[in-house]
Amino acid sequence: MTSGLKGGTSPALIAPLLLVLYGLLRLVDGLDGDHGPGLAWNLGHTLFLFGFLLFGVVTFALRGLVLGTGPGRRLVANAAAAVSLLGIACFLWVILGDLFSDLAASAPLPEPLEMIGPLAFQGGWLTLLVMAVTATPRLLPAWSPLLVLAGFLLFAVNLDLLPVGGLLLMAGLAPVARASRPALSSAPGTAG
Repeated sequence: MTSGLKGGTSPALIAPLLLVLYGLLRLVDGLDGDHGPGLAWNLGHTLFLFGFLLFGVVTFALRGLVLGTGPGRRLVANAAAAVSLLGIACFLWVILGDLFSDLAASAPLPEPLEMIGPLAFQGGWLTLLVMAVTATPRLLPAWSPLLVLAGFLLFAVNLDLLPVGGLLLMAGLAPVARASRPALSSAPGTAG
């Protein structure tokens, strides 16, 4: 097995696909001019939640990819992964609040984290991706972090662009999926 998922499908590809599906359901939900609780909203946010849980898995894969690529890079890789995981935790907090209104009312995400969370996630990931590009030997193509950055920028421009941005993330992470396979297939307890 080439990854932890059946058929060798990588979380680096599934997570952005879930983001694309969330974005499409968000568009469907907004057809009536309002985004709010209902079937498309709940299903979309559930996919969004699972997508961000998988983004956590991808963060560990990115960290593992760059750990042994040079002196001093371990500290930067660990810090970038920790920052990214903080951002992911903020997203999960908000998504759970969107799914469960009682949670949102009783424990809203603190306002400073609303701004810091997305930046932490994106900054941590971009740092790890650039580290993989600048490693010797190069672990990822230079266009990988550029596509991920383009996806992030589309999200910032307009949330209706989530499906396109998710596709850019998927394209940018495709090399991560391929690069992570040897490490995953040689991990203890995996069948080769």
